[in-house]
Amino acid sequence: MRATITLANGVAFDAIERRSILDSAAAANVILEYSCKTGRCGVCRAHVTSGHTIVLKPEISLTPQDTANGVILTCCREAESELALDIEDVSALAGIEVRTTACRIDTLEPLADDVLRVTLRLPPQAPLAFLPGQHVQMIRGELRRSYSIANAPRADGRLELIIKRVPGGAFSGYWFDEARPNDLLRLEGPLGTFFLREDDAQRTVMLATGTGLAPVLAMLEQIKASGGATRPVTLYWGGRRPEDLCIDVAAIAPWVDYRPCLSRADDGWSGLRGYVQDELLREKNLAETVIYACGSTAMIDDARAALVARGLPERRFHSDAFVQS
Repeated sequence: MRATITLANGVAFDAIERRSILDSAAAANVILEYSCKTGRCGVCRAHVTSGHTIVLKPEISLTPQDTANGVILTCCREAESELALDIEDVSALAGIEVRTTACRIDTLEPLADDVLRVTLRLPPQAPLAFLPGQHVQMIRGELRRSYSIANAPRADGRLELIIKRVPGGAFSGYWFDEARPNDLLRLEGPLGTFFLREDDAQRTVMLATGTGLAPVLAMLEQIKASGGATRPVTLYWGGRRPEDLCIDVAAIAPWVDYRPCLSRADDGWSGLRGYVQDELLREKNLAETVIYACGSTAMIDDARAALVARGLPERRFHSDAFVQS
C-alpha cells in the first residue's frame, strides 16, 4: 500500500518506496525546507504528529532528545505508513528552476589571507533566477562544493561568492592556488530554502559566523533594493580575531544594528566577546523576533535549541549550515 504524507497546511503527496520524504515531496512538485541533504545541517527538521518512518541514513544533526520528541530529518527518512508532519511546504520557491549552467570567473578579490571574493559571470542569455540567501553547487570535473550567493539578483547577472580557505580542501585549494579570471566552470542552482520570509515578526535578527555572512549580505541587498527595512534589523557577525571580520558591514548597510563579535579577541578589541548565539541570548525579549542564521553547524544547533527553549517558535528560526570542504 502506498502511504500518503500530509503537511500541517493540508498539502499531501505520495511516499515513494525507498526514497526519502524530501525526495518524495520533490517528485510531487512539493518543496520542503532543505539544504545539505546529508543529515548534517538540520534544515529539513520536521515533527511527526502521526505515523511511522524508516531511517535511510544517519540523522547526524539530531540529538537523542530530538528523536525522543518525534523530530526527524526529511532527507534521512522514508514514510512507513500514513504520515502527518508539522511542517509546511515552501511555496515561495515555486517557479524557481534548478539547472546546471556554464560560468566563467570574472574577478578574484582577496579580502583576507584566507578569504576570497569570487565574481562569476553567466551566459548573458541565461541569467540565474534565485532568491537572496540561496546557494549554488560549483562543479569542476568530479568536484562539487556548495557556496552561498553573496548578492541579490542584479541586472548584469553576475554572482558573488565569499570563500574561505580550508586546509586540505580540494575545491578550496583550486580557488586560492589555481583559479584565474576567465576560467570555465559549471554551477548547479539555485539550491536551498534559506531566504527572507513574509511574517508578522516585529524585528529581524541575523546571526552569521565566518563566511556565513555571504547569504546575509544578499538578504541585506534585497532589503535595500526593495525600499529599505520595514522593521529593525540586527546583525551579529562572529569570528575569532579582528582579521576574520574582513567585510565592512557598517559601510554596506549603515541602517543595520551591526554587532561584531570575537571569540578570541585581544585586549585592544572594544566590541562583543564570545559567541554570537550567546550574545543574542543576553537579550531579554526575543518573542517577536525572526531569526536568520548561517554559519557553523555548532552555532546553528546551539542557537536553535536555546532560542526554542526561550519560547521562540521554531517556525521563526531559519538557517543554513556551512559544511567546510
